[in-house]
Order: sequence, then C-alpha cells, then structure tokens
Amino acid sequence: MARVVVVHGIRQHVKGPHQLRASILAALLDGLAFARADGHGADLDPESVAFAFYGDVFRSRGEVLAPDAHFDAVDVETGFEQDLLLAWWRRAAEVDRRVVPPEAETLGGSPRWVQSALRAMTRSRFFMGLSERLLIGDLKQVRSYLFDPAVRQVARDRVATCVSDETEVVVGHSLGSVVAYEALCAHPEWPVRSFVTLGSPLGLRHLIFDRLEPPPKPDPATGELRGGWPGAVTAWTNVADRGDVVAVEEDLRIRFGDRVRQIRVDNGASAHDIAPYLSDRLTGAAIADGLDA
Repeated sequence: MARVVVVHGIRQHVKGPHQLRASILAALLDGLAFARADGHGADLDPESVAFAFYGDVFRSRGEVLAPDAHFDAVDVETGFEQDLLLAWWRRAAEVDRRVVPPEAETLGGSPRWVQSALRAMTRSRFFMGLSERLLIGDLKQVRSYLFDPAVRQVARDRVATCVSDETEVVVGHSLGSVVAYEALCAHPEWPVRSFVTLGSPLGLRHLIFDRLEPPPKPDPATGELRGGWPGAVTAWTNVADRGDVVAVEEDLRIRFGDRVRQIRVDNGASAHDIAPYLSDRLTGAAIADGLDA
C-alpha cells in the first residue's frame, strides 16, 4: 500500500504508469536521501510509492502512428487557450531576458500574435528544444482538464485508486498539483497529512485558480478570493523554481493563506521538470517530514 502518491503533470500522454515510475522514482529517492543527510526521515521502501497516472486521457485514439496532433498557431483557440499562452509569455519574459515581452511586440490579430508568442517562447531558456506543436498541446491538455468534466473526473479517480489508509503524503507536479488538490478537497476523509506541490499553476488568477473545484470564496476580512484548504492535510509545502514559467504565481500563500510553506529551488536549465524538483533536498525534506509526522 502506498505511503506516498505522486501525481504527474502535462506532456505525459504518450507514456504509461510503468514508464513514469521508472523515470522519476530515482529522483524522489535521491531527494529523500539528501534530506536524510540533513537529519530528515528514514529510508522509504520504493514499493510504498505509487504514481497516479492519467496522461492517457489526453492521448489521441485516431492516429496509430502519430498520436500527437500536428498543431500550429491557428489551432490555439480564442478565450482560455490564448489567455493562458499570453500569461506564460509574460512570465517567460519576466524570468528570461532573451524573451521579447508581449508589450514590445506590435501585436496583430490572432493568429499573428499567437505566432509571435510561440516564436518568442520556443527560443527561451525554459521552452528551448520544445516544438510549437508540443507547446500548443500543453495548452490544450490544461484546457481539456478544466473544461471537460469527464476528463477531470477520470484524472481525480486515478488519484483515488492510489490512495489507501496508509497514504501519508501526496505530491503533485504542474497540472498534477491541480488534480491532486481537487482530489484532496473532495476526500477530507483521506488520512493524507502532507501535500507537496511542485511547479504548480494553482495560484494563476482567472485561468486556473478561479476554476478550481471547490471554487475559491471571498475572505471575510479582506474580500479577496481565498482557495479552500485541501482536505485533512496538516502541512502543505509549495516548491517553485524562479524560472518556472508554469508557476506563474510562484507564491501560493497569496491565494491559499500563510499556512502554505513556500520554498524556492534552483532546477538549472530544467526549471519545470519533475525530476530536479523531486531530487532537491528541500523537496525530500518536505516529503520525509510528512512521513515522520
């Protein structure tokens, strides 16, 4: 039975649960080992780590040889997808001086400005090596989760199948932090004590935060929208790299309160990748402390 459940993020749709486990379990164990060297926790049996996989819900069933759709700028839909792309572009320009900010471009109509955004972002340090097609696919995966109730439910159900009476820590990366958060909120009876989010977009107003289930509510004291606390969790640690474009609102305390413990790490050139997040000693300490609680 799983003591730790890890929920992956976007761009895992052509993998499977066994591949995912093989690629990132070592990083999690390394983070725990670094934490142990600092006096946090004991050994964790790898068999007590489960990976909640939902990437297959985004995989096209219509193309056997080429499961990824061949998107280009005209396929970025108006509304949510374009708004999220613009938010990522602004964030990329903030953290990478090589990225021309939207305000510096002479923006025309769609898809002209969309093409400018894609061109600028794929030349950035964060998205370097990522094709425009895959970047657009990321936008569509986020949109699919937030706007398709069936996809949303399947993803949350995959988390539920991994959680048992022995589960103490849930780790969510990228979109997986949204899936994990909503699953925890829906199941306050779960014994999970510690929630660790990595490269999370949970705090992005209007696009992600305002669409959460359950929806945020006005704070009686300030009137500002405040996100609900995730279930019976007693410790929530949010870990973000300063250069992580997906974590547009890096500090989740602004949206969810000061009970969130906020940590900044340096993932090098792989700012959003799950492996360097998991292998960081501070992430390892957050997981280890949850197991020791």
